[in-house]
Amino acid sequence: MHSFARFLFIFAVVAAGSAFGQAIVLKDGNRVFSSEFSISPEGKIVRTVQIGENKAVTILDKKNIDSLEWPYPAELTESADLLAKGKTDEAIAVLKKGRDFFEHFEGIEGNWYIDLFFAYIEALNQGGKFDDVVKSLPALRALKLTDAQKMRLRIIQLDIERQTTSDYASIIAEAQSILKETDDSAIGASLWALIADVYTRKKEWEKALLAYLRIPVFYGTQMQRVPEAELNAAKTLIKMKRYEDANAFLARISDSYPGSPIAESAIKEKAAIAGMKNVAEEEAAAAADGKSDAAKPNEGEPAQSTESKPKA
Repeated sequence: MHSFARFLFIFAVVAAGSAFGQAIVLKDGNRVFSSEFSISPEGKIVRTVQIGENKAVTILDKKNIDSLEWPYPAELTESADLLAKGKTDEAIAVLKKGRDFFEHFEGIEGNWYIDLFFAYIEALNQGGKFDDVVKSLPALRALKLTDAQKMRLRIIQLDIERQTTSDYASIIAEAQSILKETDDSAIGASLWALIADVYTRKKEWEKALLAYLRIPVFYGTQMQRVPEAELNAAKTLIKMKRYEDANAFLARISDSYPGSPIAESAIKEKAAIAGMKNVAEEEAAAAADGKSDAAKPNEGEPAQSTESKPKA
């Protein structure tokens, strides 16, 4: 009975390792699990093996590595969650850490380097760190990208053009052309964020507002894009002098993303317009008051008739 229980325990450990294990597969078939190696400051892969009470330390030669057995990286999941909470800088830091780790295994089958590098560049771009994006693009272009990544690269390049040219018509035309080529929601959300920003630069507030709102409405699954889109929509409402509408929007944003830079920005914007009314409503009320005052008689005079009379 004791042996059977021990067998079950060993089986469970092995099963868990095979299902969730992170390992280097050597060309001789042996596996080096993530708990058995680390990356030194010099970039060497250091393997540590426990032998009784002693430890043996060796350096793994990259040419002896056949592949990686590595599930979907936690950095990609964690960064997406951080972006969905409006914590762009934290997401960038997480992705950089993952990219730096997998860079040591670049070119090895099962490696996540390209995916993490691409996600890192997109996060930089989303965070407005365009100088860093431009510096990294040559290295990104040199990698073997999938068709989907090549299309996403087109969007990054288009976004850079948005920062360096005033030819907004061609940028919007290119964005709309890409939209027709794909039904990928991540690409769609990125493109509408770009289009909305172009309309903002052109001060076409109504078009900008509708473009920003398309992201949470039609691309809500792309949670990493939603907080920024909602904040920009609220800022656009302020530009349109729809202060009460913006106030309600900002209150919901600060409640939805507590502790994030997005929430802090929303709180500041909300404080700046506190108590302000929608200008359109104020103008309508003022016009109504003006008509009312015009209809009032001066003191001592009879009331003016509002009926139209035929001319003599």
